[in-house]
Amino acid sequence: MEINWSKARILLAVKAAIAVAIAWFVAPYMPGVADEYPYYAPLGALVSMYPTLMGSVKAGLQTLAGLLVGVLLAGAVVVFVQPNLVTIPLVVGIAVLLSGIGALGYGRDYVPMAALFVLIIGGQDAEDYSIGYAVQMAVGVGCGLLVNALIWPPLNFSAAVLQLSRFRTMLASHLEGLAAALTEEWPPEPEAWTRYNSDISTTGHEVRQAVYHADESRKGNPRARRLNRDVGTDYQTLRALETVAFHVKDITDVLAGAGGLKPLSGELPDGLFEPLSDTLCSAADILHAWESGDDDLPERLQAAEEQLDGLLQAVDARTDAGAGALSPAASVATSVRRIIETVRIATGTDEDADKDDEAA
Repeated sequence: MEINWSKARILLAVKAAIAVAIAWFVAPYMPGVADEYPYYAPLGALVSMYPTLMGSVKAGLQTLAGLLVGVLLAGAVVVFVQPNLVTIPLVVGIAVLLSGIGALGYGRDYVPMAALFVLIIGGQDAEDYSIGYAVQMAVGVGCGLLVNALIWPPLNFSAAVLQLSRFRTMLASHLEGLAAALTEEWPPEPEAWTRYNSDISTTGHEVRQAVYHADESRKGNPRARRLNRDVGTDYQTLRALETVAFHVKDITDVLAGAGGLKPLSGELPDGLFEPLSDTLCSAADILHAWESGDDDLPERLQAAEEQLDGLLQAVDARTDAGAGALSPAASVATSVRRIIETVRIATGTDEDADKDDEAA
């Protein structure tokens, strides 16, 4: 079993320990009946501990909301009847139904838990117990939020940048693998091509999660003001890469069919293997240029378009092979064109070209 020893996880563990210690120290000083239930304050601190500041705020408030719903439900029962073998299961069942309220989020599990605690532990002192329980949980949540806000609130920008970079590189490598298979190891190995598309889907999900967490980490975070990063650009890059990934997976499926791995189409005509391979290499090349930030990206885009035109000319020259044999190459050409246009728009290269034309 692997343990996550990352710096972010260690920092979270240290902050959780500090928050619990502060909550346990403060809890006995609460006024009224709340000082009789100090053990709920550390629990409140724990439930509010999340990797991002906004996540902590959301978790803490939603937990308190769920707890309040459970307490009120149990209190309504205690007012009219005594907790017994019938009322306790009934209240828990209703609480579980209420926990399905979407707005409760992290607090959904605390609805039946709070109701059960009030009925069983509170008993005859359900009112005092409910007040003490709610107050101490709120104290703990407050301690957790304070610690998370003051002690190095995390920003996940670097993780998002690294994941986006990884995604770009993976898509380029995948295209290069397809290009190599066309000229070196045709037909392709079924296991490798199946793994390609599966890896792209998995990586795409991980990248989206990383960008989302980066966005969440900046909300309400005082450190975000100093860094002043535009996460909206990361989302635009992500959407562009997801579009590229869609077309790369489509190319994989088309060529898998042409290679006999799927019943999509017939064999490719011999004269199209090299133009297809070169076209895929050119598509991979523009992704590498985008990743490295090369200034010659416009030239590489232009080269990719010229390579694509060469493929289409090769397809036109083999009309005698029939539509069924030519359809895979035509489909790949369409996908590559979409990739080129997506990269143009994502990098603003189309705007640069327009400005150059106007200046000329």
